[in-house]
Amino acid sequence: MNIEDTAELVVIGQTANAVQGRWPLAPCTNPMGLAIDAAHRRLFSACDNRKMVILDAQSGRQVAVVPIGGAPDGAAFDPNFGIVFSSNGDGTLTLVHEDDPEHFTVMANVPTQDKVRTLALDPVSHSIYLVSASFGPTPAPTGEQPNPRPPMIPNSFTIIVMAPKY
Repeated sequence: MNIEDTAELVVIGQTANAVQGRWPLAPCTNPMGLAIDAAHRRLFSACDNRKMVILDAQSGRQVAVVPIGGAPDGAAFDPNFGIVFSSNGDGTLTLVHEDDPEHFTVMANVPTQDKVRTLALDPVSHSIYLVSASFGPTPAPTGEQPNPRPPMIPNSFTIIVMAPKY
């Protein structure tokens, strides 16, 4: 589990339901999306400072750090193509290829829509589903809401489907 405020990944044991380890994600700040390559035991943390930190899921060893788009939220790994995806609020979808379990290459930062953050991967079609909307101006901060979010414009909800070319 990514812990945003401490920039670390916490390992929680399923049996004991307790923290079994803490792994630092530096140079990551505010890790958001988390995906796994179960076959090669790799964890992919999408971080707010435009980086993806890749860890060995057995030991917590940092394997690689690659650049991604800004304001990420979701992450997913497609084992058939060896690609990890990061959906980014800056209006991009970053595709990172797992060349082998120790080496990773950014394939593309595909334009999407501003504030696209949530994603889902269909493991059968290999399509990526991205969710967004249009937003109004951000309200001024208040004591109750020091970091307000802009309001969603009614009827602007959008689902973007990105499918691979074969």
